[in-house]
Amino acid sequence: MHEMKTIVTGMLVLVSFIFGVLSDTVLAEPQKFVQDRFAISFWIDPPISDQNYKDIADANFTVVIGGYGAVKPDQVKKQIQLCEKYDLKAIVSVEDLSPDQYPTSQAVWGYKVKDEPPATYFPKLKEMVEKIRKVRPGRITFINLYPNYANEQQLGTTSYDEYVRKFVDEVKPYVLSMDHYPWMFPNGNNSCEAYCSNLAVMRKYSLQKDIPFWNFFNAMPFYTQYDPTEAVLRWQIYTSIAYGAKGVMYFCYQTDINAAKIAKAFEKGGAILTRQGRKTRHYEQAKRINFGVKNLGPTLMKLTSTAVYLVKPTEDPNVVLKDAPIKLNAKKHDSFLIGVFKHEDGRTAVLLNNYNFAYTTWPTVTFDVPAEQVREVCKKTGKEIEVIDDSPEMKGLQVSLDAAEGRLFLLSPK
Repeated sequence: MHEMKTIVTGMLVLVSFIFGVLSDTVLAEPQKFVQDRFAISFWIDPPISDQNYKDIADANFTVVIGGYGAVKPDQVKKQIQLCEKYDLKAIVSVEDLSPDQYPTSQAVWGYKVKDEPPATYFPKLKEMVEKIRKVRPGRITFINLYPNYANEQQLGTTSYDEYVRKFVDEVKPYVLSMDHYPWMFPNGNNSCEAYCSNLAVMRKYSLQKDIPFWNFFNAMPFYTQYDPTEAVLRWQIYTSIAYGAKGVMYFCYQTDINAAKIAKAFEKGGAILTRQGRKTRHYEQAKRINFGVKNLGPTLMKLTSTAVYLVKPTEDPNVVLKDAPIKLNAKKHDSFLIGVFKHEDGRTAVLLNNYNFAYTTWPTVTFDVPAEQVREVCKKTGKEIEVIDDSPEMKGLQVSLDAAEGRLFLLSPK
């Protein structure tokens, strides 16, 4: 009897051990995607080479979206290895593979599924996403939506809000993504407010469903678009961040490398890399901008958007900002976009953007807490630093902002 009891006890211990191991294995694979860094990415990945991926990392990108330079399984495998080497995350192409064959490296955030689907395709996408999640839980099934200037036939709905609502309700994505390329002509004819309206819809459903949103923006000349200046690149990025984006993506990194698919509208080239792989001026521009955004990233990932304020040149800033934790005194031609957030530690965060992409601005800033309770997140180091008065000889706190620049401040509770 004693020997039988010993055997039974041993078997119970062994079963408990095995169950624990299995439980740990299951728990090790997250059931929902967790974004662990701010996404700085792009459309059109370059051909696979160590130098190309070193250049991506050196330009302070954090995520690679595949589908052009890496399509076939052997290319994707090399892409993942290079992402692992250079501390990049990847959303990979999964052509010719069944879901149970999708790669599962720690570098793989997920899988590229569909670009710009109409609402009529959402039921099919729902099936695809559910099938993938059964075998690859916690991974992104990356689906990029149309912008708000798409027509009803493209959207498959009568309004853009309905289009996004149906997508989040039916497909239940882990990340919202869209592309919007604003008209930003130097003569003042632009679609900046339409871009912001698009971001507002993404923000709405991102908060409602508790999922991050990302967006593609324009980084090259095509159709009748001007080739963007560095300030225009910066404007598109910091405007997205002000609305709460957790990812920004350049269109494009390399001019389309598949000659058979090159439309006449893109024949000028001019992306971050040319079609032949030569770096354009946009490479160094992106590198500079991404450096600051990447350093802000750890803080941005701890923020939840609570309000967005647009101050137009014809408006009194303090009327628009009457409920905001910041007040501004500026010149009449100045305009600002202010994003207000709640930090996970309870503090309030304020992203102050110069909304003008052609001029610098130098407002007098007043926060609703004493200056000693305000810190700025340094774009050079990512650390919190004392707020520096850019014009100490003048009355009040002066904050200088380059064209389209954004600066992030943290306010301790009153």
